[in-house]
Amino acid sequence: MSALEWYAHKSLGDGIFWIQERFYESGNRANIWLVRGSEQDVVIDTGLGLRSLPEYLYSSGLLQDHGAKEDAACRPLLAVATHVHFDHSGGLYQFDRVAVHHAEAEALARGDNFETVTWLSDSEVVRAPSPGWRARQFRVQAVQPTLILQDGDVINLGDRQLTVMHMPGHSRGSICLHDKDRKILFSGDVVYDGSLIDWLPYSRISDYVGTCERLIELVDRGLVEKVLPGHFNTFGAERLFRLASNYISKAGICHKVSTFAMRSLASLALRVTNSRTSP
Repeated sequence: MSALEWYAHKSLGDGIFWIQERFYESGNRANIWLVRGSEQDVVIDTGLGLRSLPEYLYSSGLLQDHGAKEDAACRPLLAVATHVHFDHSGGLYQFDRVAVHHAEAEALARGDNFETVTWLSDSEVVRAPSPGWRARQFRVQAVQPTLILQDGDVINLGDRQLTVMHMPGHSRGSICLHDKDRKILFSGDVVYDGSLIDWLPYSRISDYVGTCERLIELVDRGLVEKVLPGHFNTFGAERLFRLASNYISKAGICHKVSTFAMRSLASLALRVTNSRTSP
């Protein structure tokens, strides 16, 4: 299967494109965002990486081919992982320039498929990307980041800037990217319009509460009007406020006890699954 078949996209305007993996039919299917700038282009998350995402970007015309003479061909392309979970980081190995938060850089560099929570089944991939492909073969490949991110860093695209916000809770290195001028928040799995997951390895409820407090502050200060999340559909400031507030209100002792049990089971399952040798 070609990259042009595997991916699909739509434009949200203002140089932002929403890309998805068409044949990965799962609640884990991550949104991939392309943000074009005057001096640099950024891909936010990369999906599973079962077909070449860079090939799709150029073949579809979203980016100019490297051999073209237009100025756009000279713009560097940076792939940013909002966190290293497999559904977001699987395609990072396809890019020359890769950015990730400091807290997860080592896990990515060693290809730690426990921390990437790699968990993929054949039934979720409804068309095999290549003959004979099986989900048990899938692993997040080790990638040496070329840019290590910290809270407050700014990724300069020329005519727009994306500010890094370290927002742990879902994972220890989760980040949001905030376009302050346009009041857009690329939120990864920090927040999306669904049940927030805090029971994976390296999830931490107390961190998530602090993160949700920061999200509420963004809304209260009028700094976010649109959220482009890591899963499902986009939403606005009112829904962001409600999602963050609801998480805080439910993060009591009962939630912590049940989450501890779920995390223990998830960790055991992931260790068993990722101790198997890939064929």
